[in-house]
Amino acid sequence: MSLQLLKASTSDALSLNGISKRAFDSDVLIGAESPGGPPGYMSLQFHTKMARQGHLYKLTDDGLIVGGAILFLENDVLNVGRIFVAPEHFRKGYGLFIMREVENMFPEVKEYTLDTPVWNVRTNSFYTKLGYKEIKRDKEFVFYSKHRGELTWTSGED
Repeated sequence: MSLQLLKASTSDALSLNGISKRAFDSDVLIGAESPGGPPGYMSLQFHTKMARQGHLYKLTDDGLIVGGAILFLENDVLNVGRIFVAPEHFRKGYGLFIMREVENMFPEVKEYTLDTPVWNVRTNSFYTKLGYKEIKRDKEFVFYSKHRGELTWTSGED
C-alpha cells in the first residue's frame, strides 16, 4: 500500500466526482433520510472548478484514486470542506490517512475547521477521536475546530 494525498488536476475531476457521489450517497445506510450530500457533491462542473482553483485533492493507493478532499486555506486557518472515500474502501484507514496528511501538509496553519451533519454518527465520532472539539451546533450541523498545538501526530509518525 503506497498512499499519497496529492493536489488533483482537472483530469482527475471525473473520477473524484464519481467517488464523491458514491461515498455521500452511501450515508443513507447510516442514517441519512435519502441519498445526497453537500453542495456540488455529484457535480463534475463543481469538482473541475475546485481542481482549477487548487482546492481539490486526491488520495491514491498505488496510483489508483480511492478518495479525495476539498480544502480551503485562508491565512492560517484551513477549512476541511469535505473528505470522501470510495465505499468499497471504507474502514481501511484511508480517512485517517487523509486527515493526518491534511494536518501535516500545511505547516503555516494554526487552526483546522470542519463541519458534519448532526445525524451522521460515523463522522462525528471520527472527528472527535481525532481530537476535533465541537465549537457550535445548529439543527443540521456540528462545527468542529482543532488547533495546531492539539495535533495528535507529527509528520514523522506512521
